[in-house]
Amino acid sequence: MVKLGDQGWWRLGILAQIPGSQDVRSLTALVHASEKSANIARACKQEEALFGFWCRRKKATRKIRNFVSDFKTLADVLVQEVIKHDMGKKFPGLEDHIFGEESNEFTNSLGEKIKVGVCATEEDTAELLSKVLNGNMTAAELLASIVHRDVSIEDPALEKLTTEIPQDTMALWVDPIDSTFQYIKGYADEKSKDGIYSKGLQCVTILIGVYNRSSGLPIMGVINQPFVTRDPDSLRWSGQYFWGLSYKGINICSLQTDVNAATQPADDQVDVSRQKEEMQDGDDNLSAVISTSESESIKSALSMLRLYYAAGAGYKSLCAVQGFVSVYLLSEDTTFKWDCCAPHAILKSLGGGMVDFRECLKRRKLGNLDELPELVYNTPVNGATGADRWANKGGLVAYRCRKHLDTIMNIISSVNP
Repeated sequence: MVKLGDQGWWRLGILAQIPGSQDVRSLTALVHASEKSANIARACKQEEALFGFWCRRKKATRKIRNFVSDFKTLADVLVQEVIKHDMGKKFPGLEDHIFGEESNEFTNSLGEKIKVGVCATEEDTAELLSKVLNGNMTAAELLASIVHRDVSIEDPALEKLTTEIPQDTMALWVDPIDSTFQYIKGYADEKSKDGIYSKGLQCVTILIGVYNRSSGLPIMGVINQPFVTRDPDSLRWSGQYFWGLSYKGINICSLQTDVNAATQPADDQVDVSRQKEEMQDGDDNLSAVISTSESESIKSALSMLRLYYAAGAGYKSLCAVQGFVSVYLLSEDTTFKWDCCAPHAILKSLGGGMVDFRECLKRRKLGNLDELPELVYNTPVNGATGADRWANKGGLVAYRCRKHLDTIMNIISSVNP
């Protein structure tokens, strides 16, 4: 539980009795928001008769080479607005510092522009959504009921966590449904290779990341994977989530087995056998996940590793978080701050991080290896407009182990002098 005191502090984990303070929930609020969002995503996908209402081709504002198509869905917009609403309700004022990929404006088949949002009552929300759904009140009421339904989650690790973060130092990046193309296509019967899916609903993620407004560094994040397993009888999906916190020497992640060891670097604490094997086996077992659209020079440089291809920036980052791969590498500028903030925070809590690929390569060639060029989330790209203001212009590398990052960057440097 959380108390928001008169000085605007978050207390995570244990209920703090502060006179005159307002009852709110803890870091758990991020997890709750992500799980409610996952419920919306699953409901939209599982109600096939309703799903057709919601697909709208996005207006082309940027040439994105690594997608066959780019879509906007009501699920995208609604999830983002639910996260803003729920976090703002628990932490008043924070809603003004929640940013994301989507506009809240949706155009129905009649050409009417409607601003999607969460209203004061379930009935009002249903009425608003019915306008988006061309008067389909049944669909609108179904969605509104999920939007206004409380989510119950039991997570003992979160309940044991205690730290203080000033609310007025925080801001959020949200990607409501990452890998929208996979969500639209809905491939449900894909098989994994070594636990990694190249495409399919398993590649869909919901990303909520918190960063420090001043430094731009990530503080905490949640990756929710709404579609993990499907019941063979009901065909209903269930999912999973991962969270991490990295703040002032405290590093704790949902993958850790010992919450009491949260202040220690997490590389040797996480109960992921595959990661431990890689640590023990050395460089021979290094691996990477990349996009199929990655440059041929990078593919060639990484060919000596175990190499995987997968959809979705959030999902590829999750593969690094879970220890399925040593790194997720992208050499181009086709990801944005909302794609990276959440997984970056989790990787930091595990002793890793997310760096600017080109800057890292440049520094390595110059012999400047003292400080890594970690991605930051508060600074737009100079001279850019629109979504490009928040692009990761130098590409990225997500990693859990600094040794693995160094080895792989050395390999690329030697192949691309």
